Amino acid sequence: MIVVMKGGSAPEQVDAVVHELGKMGFRTHVSHGVERTLVGAIGDKTGFSADHILRLDGVLEIVPIRRPYKLVSREAHPPDTIVRVGSLEIGGPDKLHVMAGPCSVESREQLMETAEAVKQAGATILRGGAFKPRTSPYAFQGLGEEALRYLAEARERFGMPIITEVMDSEDVPVVSHYADILQIGARNMQNFTLLRKVARTGKPIMLKRGPSATIEEFLLAAEYILSEGNRDVLLCERGLRGVEQTFMRNTLDIAAVPVIKRESHLPVIVDPSHGTGKWYLVAPLAKAGMVAGADGLMVEVHPRPAEALSDGPQALLPGTFDRLMAELRAITQALAAAGGSDALTGRPAVQA
Repeated sequence: MIVVMKGGSAPEQVDAVVHELGKMGFRTHVSHGVERTLVGAIGDKTGFSADHILRLDGVLEIVPIRRPYKLVSREAHPPDTIVRVGSLEIGGPDKLHVMAGPCSVESREQLMETAEAVKQAGATILRGGAFKPRTSPYAFQGLGEEALRYLAEARERFGMPIITEVMDSEDVPVVSHYADILQIGARNMQNFTLLRKVARTGKPIMLKRGPSATIEEFLLAAEYILSEGNRDVLLCERGLRGVEQTFMRNTLDIAAVPVIKRESHLPVIVDPSHGTGKWYLVAPLAKAGMVAGADGLMVEVHPRPAEALSDGPQALLPGTFDRLMAELRAITQALAAAGGSDALTGRPAVQA
């Protein structure tokens, strides 16, 4: 439920509501809007007294949250959430963040070469897999902690935060020690034990949508993370397993971007590399995701894709990535000149 405060309510009145809800066993989150302050409350309603809360100074009304994903819902938190990673702000209206790098960290030399190239092109976050979930048990599984050390070195050298996937609950301590953002891959979207454990690290989490997950299932998975008190969550659309398997690895659900932006306050990232599996489709779908309202992109880049130990067919060469970044900047300028749109700002659209 949401306790709506009257306009101009004093901080001590909000604190009193939070205190009383806490005594009733609720976990709360305060959202300060332009006109109203909202107090979201999650918990067992057995001991709840609506009359008691309504009598508190500054309380306007109590509104139930209709969505099954309570904390993730824009009902509970109307303003867009901004996830801060060091000096970066993901989810704000003025910046599209691009996460770029190799699918797998294969060697120190390969990572440093790629990191330098994506940094020069304008990427703001370095991606790279240390632990790789592969369909075949005989495929390259990643370098593990050795790769994490290389990523940490690249962060210091090039000044980019790093994001990498954590696959197993046992790996959470070591990955969270090195990484700035912890990625939960599509295969683990509904690994609820892992979701709870990464949430407790306090690090920003990027949750990827499962290949067959509905949007509601995706948002409910994110709810597990927020329910542990971690609200620094990025939602990543990375394509669904569709009917087309010849020309695309997955079907990138561009429509999910404005839908999620309408339903949730969390930032949305689009991964056109996994979303298509073909390097020549990455740039068109990256631009489509951006125009649809994404707050960021995740793009795989490799200096020699033909030699890549994983996902070479979907990796861009550094020069191709550089051209994509130039095109994204041009689109950003054009959209800014046009004044943007509801899809781009993330505000729920309203028909006149």
